[in-house]
Amino acid sequence: MSHEDCIFCKIIKGEIPSAKVYEDEHVYAFLDISQVTKGHTLVIPKQHTRNLYDTPSEVASNLFAAVPRIANAIKDTYGAIGMNLLNNNEAAANQQVFHLHLHLLPKYSEEEGFSAIWKTHADDYSMDDLQHIAQEINKNVAN
Repeated sequence: MSHEDCIFCKIIKGEIPSAKVYEDEHVYAFLDISQVTKGHTLVIPKQHTRNLYDTPSEVASNLFAAVPRIANAIKDTYGAIGMNLLNNNEAAANQQVFHLHLHLLPKYSEEEGFSAIWKTHADDYSMDDLQHIAQEINKNVAN
């Protein structure tokens, strides 16, 4: 999909309506139409980038710099007791719109809204195993 066909690029351009929460020269934030919880907001870079893997560091810096400001505004407005930050990359991880976006999901009780199922495998790895995995990943971290 080209960025001309991207629904989020069309939202940024005003071709598709949105409930804008925040905008600056690099970032656009708007309410997710699903409203998993009240105030569920998507934060996106204005520069089209498919997902986290394809995002230049400067675009990521600008995007993530805006997140605390928006998250605190949601918390202060509606009294959220917590917040999940969610990002899906590629279809296997449930990405449905291929323009990088962060979900801010306010929590008003522990039972409602988004919930992740965390399956631990801590007993399957020794500290030596963890050190080996970390070293292997570190070899591929781009500087």
